[in-house]
Amino acid sequence: MPLVDMQKIVKIYASGENEVRALDGIDLAIEAGEFLAVMGPSGSGKSTLMNILGCLDRPTEGTYRLDGVDVSRMSANQRAEIRNSRLGFVYQNFNLLSRTTALENVELPLIYGQAPMSVRERRARAREIIHRVGLDGREKHTPAQLSGGQQQRVAIARALITDPPVILADEPTGNLDTRTSQDVMGIFERLNDEGKTVIIITHEHDIAEHARRAVTFRDGKIVQDGPVERRRRTQEAHP
Repeated sequence: MPLVDMQKIVKIYASGENEVRALDGIDLAIEAGEFLAVMGPSGSGKSTLMNILGCLDRPTEGTYRLDGVDVSRMSANQRAEIRNSRLGFVYQNFNLLSRTTALENVELPLIYGQAPMSVRERRARAREIIHRVGLDGREKHTPAQLSGGQQQRVAIARALITDPPVILADEPTGNLDTRTSQDVMGIFERLNDEGKTVIIITHEHDIAEHARRAVTFRDGKIVQDGPVERRRRTQEAHP
């Protein structure tokens, strides 16, 4: 059974007196351990897909099963529990609390999690994850004291703190320069090598080439689905 199993997914939004079919009968299966890039122009449906994948929204029609559990008709509270335990989120604008240190930002999901954990346990876990993303010595820095790449590493650490099987990243390199983007994508590659299922939205082909599979959307439909052609790495190997 796929980790993600979406069947006949439709999402309709009201726009004045009209209806917009943001997703139009999507079938998508993602196996555990895949590294998937979701691509497409603005308005193609990829962000709507990510919202449904992340249990932030429900489809108008169709079925979405996550690890065998039908989440497509769950209540908001039930979906929140799934998000906290099964999914880690990374965003383009980092979504860090500005007056809070890196360590405290990373701890946040544990504070709101189901399993009780002491302050000492939370701190130890947060320091472990901060080390894992290469931010030793930055634990007490606020976002304003960190570069964009460092802020995104904090965001990745926060996504990892509950050890979710799935990482969802929405344009994770959109606010980063080229070199920093490659460093951040290297973290996602290592996470995938360790067994995490990684799903990223991106409009950049150089970023998508870090994935192993790419799905392209247009007008709410999947128009292409297949292995990624790793042109970037071929060019680096044969300049």
